[in-house]
Amino acid sequence: MLTWTKHPKCLIAWSSFLILVGCASTPPKHLDNICSIFDEKDGWYKDAKAASDRWNIPIATNMAFIYQESRFVPKAKPPRTKILWVFPGPRKSSSYGYSQAKDETWDTYRKATGHWGADRDDFDDAIDFIAWYNRTSVERARVSASSPYHLYLAYHEGQGGYKRGTYKSKKWLMGVARKVEQRANRYSTQLAKCEKRLNSSWWWPF
Repeated sequence: MLTWTKHPKCLIAWSSFLILVGCASTPPKHLDNICSIFDEKDGWYKDAKAASDRWNIPIATNMAFIYQESRFVPKAKPPRTKILWVFPGPRKSSSYGYSQAKDETWDTYRKATGHWGADRDDFDDAIDFIAWYNRTSVERARVSASSPYHLYLAYHEGQGGYKRGTYKSKKWLMGVARKVEQRANRYSTQLAKCEKRLNSSWWWPF
């Protein structure tokens, strides 16, 4: 039977694998610069571009959504409620992962796309989900694909809520949507300076 202690090369290889997995699951170091994010996270640009091409939603917009929802923390969850102000209670919702998608919304995405193996804590699946949801907002709520502000309102309130104008009584939400819009615009400006290089890098399109 193979044992790690008798095979130091296997132990080193396994340790290296764990380090790589750990690095892959940590948020990027420089969240305010999309070029830095893509430089640090090999494969993320490819995933973001594939989602953008598939659903015709700008890369910068989808990335700004992930920043707002989870700060790129793969297993992000809402905080727990408190019972008697002390004991941890249930979480406020089933939101989870990069996109903070709820269980039912994620199931709708998997059914609509046929991507049954999609996981909310995988970046490629999360970015595709966000781009997909934004595309459905364009089609169902008549939101412009070039308006991160209105897309985020529809993302937060749902397309039905957006059409009913539920966000209009939530000044805090409109403020958040403006921040998402500003970040998307900033990401877009940054991406214009490095996208040619990213497209020509050795890992694209592999």
